[in-house]
Amino acid sequence: MSQTLREGLPTLPDITPFLLAGEWVADGRELFGVLDPATEERLTQVPQASTADVDAAVRAGVKALKDRAWTGLAPLERARIMNRIADLIEDALEDLAILETRDNGKPIERSRADTAQAAATFRHYAGAPSRLAGATVPIGDGHHVYTTLNPVGVAALILPWNFPIMTGAFKIAPALAAGCSIVVKPAEQTPLTMLRLAAIMREAGVPDGVVSVLTGDGRVGAALVEHPGVAKVSFTGSTSVGRIVGRTAAETFKRVTLELGGKSANIVFADADLDAAVTTAMRASFGHSGQMCTAGSRLLVQNSILPEMTERLAAAVARVPLGDGLAGGVSVGPLVSQEQREQVLGYIEKGKADGAELVSGGGTPDRPGYYVEPTLFTGVRNDMVIAREEIFGPVVGVLGFEDEDEAIAIANDSTYGLAGGVWTNDLRRAHRVAAAIDAGTIWVNTYNVFDPALGFGGVKDSGLGRDLGDEALLGFTETKAVVIAL
Repeated sequence: MSQTLREGLPTLPDITPFLLAGEWVADGRELFGVLDPATEERLTQVPQASTADVDAAVRAGVKALKDRAWTGLAPLERARIMNRIADLIEDALEDLAILETRDNGKPIERSRADTAQAAATFRHYAGAPSRLAGATVPIGDGHHVYTTLNPVGVAALILPWNFPIMTGAFKIAPALAAGCSIVVKPAEQTPLTMLRLAAIMREAGVPDGVVSVLTGDGRVGAALVEHPGVAKVSFTGSTSVGRIVGRTAAETFKRVTLELGGKSANIVFADADLDAAVTTAMRASFGHSGQMCTAGSRLLVQNSILPEMTERLAAAVARVPLGDGLAGGVSVGPLVSQEQREQVLGYIEKGKADGAELVSGGGTPDRPGYYVEPTLFTGVRNDMVIAREEIFGPVVGVLGFEDEDEAIAIANDSTYGLAGGVWTNDLRRAHRVAAAIDAGTIWVNTYNVFDPALGFGGVKDSGLGRDLGDEALLGFTETKAVVIAL
């Protein structure tokens, strides 16, 4: 399959422009290359947006709000356009998925699922314009009081490189449903599917000026966060950058959603279905090459089954297929960049230096592309660097625990609180442990299950607010109270 997909790949234009208030722009801008992580070859070049471009995009968004270019449409018309976006994504699903894999390196099956999830997210929020209703509030005789939900304003949506089209939809769909104008900044490494989605949104009927997609490095994101015309920032990325975003946004009291890093504990109790736990641990640890904020990279195993689980895990990791994401049937593709590969390899060395036992992997295959072998450490302590810091690569560490209380203590002994997993056949234990772990999402006897109706985000260093669900939708609105004396 790999050969067939590679043979049939279209040649991308030498320069791919960005969308600024209805115009495709590239002339006169600095250009940078977008690379295929599997081959290290350049796919295309995209322009570096300037501070002036950011200002123009924000001003266009403000004007669109003032002119009611989007919010002036009847709610059912906005719903029709958002459903049309979902239709167009589904019509182009295979092309978008292949482009995502070329740009990002992830297995094609993952890209197909991400693209389908993007369409589902638009379809979910398509119903929101008609249900964004306020309320009447009884405060006593002599007054009629009601509230309205209004778009917060221009929203800056800053995306990560690991899930470009899916995370983009997680932010764009509720922002549009709420009536906001948006300026999207894709990650510099992976801008291509978001630029294609910009064209889809225009084709579906989103008015010019309501959506801009600006490519570039961190300077573009910084200019958006600093811009006085931006009312809301939704950022997904590292905790270190998230802190900067939060501090900067606070200077002008922007509304902020931050979906940041994680170091999730995936806890396996002795009474669990070990076959299912091992199989899913491979997906939780190595799916998308471990480049997931939810990765279950701390695999906690009850001591009474630790020898058996270690043997099972070692055998399972040795079978994890590595290769070109376009090959089909691959679990671990290349990492997104050489920089990311060097970072992951550095963590592997830190794990060995701290005394963890390297059971499997740890190296790089002799082939082009930014690959790191699926890597398993045992004998990991929770004070080791590989148990404290987010690696963002195909590396999992096994930590033993004695009982339920110790498992909870280890899981919560982290600066992060994004997600976690619990494996047990004891329903009472499942509820107890899920309630006790400090995280935004806990999966029981499964992992990495998402739905547009279910809010997603974290606590502690994993961020503020939620993507998805009604929480995300309301995060793009402001409530106004109207009090009328009768």
